Amino acid sequence: MAKLFIGGLPFSTTDDELAEAFSQFGNVKSAKVITDRETGKSRGFGFVEYESDEEAKAAIEGQDNKELGGRTIHVSEARERQ
Repeated sequence: MAKLFIGGLPFSTTDDELAEAFSQFGNVKSAKVITDRETGKSRGFGFVEYESDEEAKAAIEGQDNKELGGRTIHVSEARERQ
């Protein structure tokens, strides 16, 4: 399983829209836009999980520095919190 960090998301992006934008690169296991605990509003980033590293690499190459909903997004491998 490969997890990607997606930064610079438009604040209106939903989990479903995120999954749809990344589904062209492979089978999206999960897509989650991170929201603020207090307000429930998007924090402008999220995570997408794929079954394989190949799909994740294709998504990084295909989506990094591309536009989604009028904003340039940044896609990289997710790193565990320290």
